[in-house]
Amino acid sequence: MPDKQLIAYLRYVHASYNTLMMCLFIYQGVLGLKIRRARKRGEKPPVSTIKRHRQDGPLLALLGVLGFFAGVTLIFLDYGRLLKYPVHFIMGLIMALSITATFIISKKIEGPESAWRNAHFRLGVLILSMYPVQVFLGIGILF
Repeated sequence: MPDKQLIAYLRYVHASYNTLMMCLFIYQGVLGLKIRRARKRGEKPPVSTIKRHRQDGPLLALLGVLGFFAGVTLIFLDYGRLLKYPVHFIMGLIMALSITATFIISKKIEGPESAWRNAHFRLGVLILSMYPVQVFLGIGILF
């Protein structure tokens, strides 16, 4: 069993990491929204914005899911069970699954009128809506 003091520090690292991830996901969402708005207006979205959104998306998806698994690992090492904080765990699981689904859906988007775009957008809004709540719940666990 790892040292309790080390786990206590790692909980703060986990909280800081996932707060940073929330900010990066918001940035990614802003890029996606710029692309979407330009398409809806019938304009060609800026190539640099599309490139950054497509380049950063897979990495952020991986890092977001890793943040969930890091939290699961910390709780399991500290308490020996996953459901010490059930609401935070279930919400994190839903977010990790939503992030994964968003990534998978993004690979199916083809052409400007792809039906997958709306699913990608809706899941993105869900993820961005859940992140602040999840961070709030996590802060409540820390203090």
